[in-house]
Amino acid sequence: MWDERYSEAGFAYGTEANDFLKEEFHRIPKGGRVLCIAEGEGRNAVFLAQNGYQVTAMDLSEVGLNKALKLAKDKGVMITTQVADLADYALGIERWDGIVSVWAHLPEAIRQRLHTQIAPALTQNGVFILEAYTYEQTTMESVGGPPSTQQELFMSLQKLQPELAALKKVVAIEKHRSISEGMYHHGLSAVVQFVGVKE
Repeated sequence: MWDERYSEAGFAYGTEANDFLKEEFHRIPKGGRVLCIAEGEGRNAVFLAQNGYQVTAMDLSEVGLNKALKLAKDKGVMITTQVADLADYALGIERWDGIVSVWAHLPEAIRQRLHTQIAPALTQNGVFILEAYTYEQTTMESVGGPPSTQQELFMSLQKLQPELAALKKVVAIEKHRSISEGMYHHGLSAVVQFVGVKE
């Protein structure tokens, strides 16, 4: 599915970074190493690289990551890419100053496995930034999020807070916000936002 989507002309979700990431990235230690998971065509990774971070963009789709490399080149920055599946991906130990998860909607077992790795993978004062759709998105008139039939792919604070309890919560909220990200994310949307710091 993702190779097919990223093979389309242009950028499926645009070339501008996610708004929530733009608001919160400053919390990541300056110049640090950042991992962007399920990064697709690279817009968030490129934005972080433009702001002086050493960024690895990880995704299941090589097609998407090839576009990410082109976007980085066009913007005059360098990123590292890694084709991998989050079902068996190892984040490492004290490896990252920041980990970014924007619209990384995963089956529950894979999400829980991933989230247990977040705190150990972060360095001291490392930051985890997440934005995802909540199930309420299925009642909205906007475009974006998993199919309504795949309820387990949606996230919520109720799910996230116990999974990320090892981090100090800085932001933890469910809200409606207007999104404009390419063809596939636009309109007033129902989201959960989380920022946590490893103390």
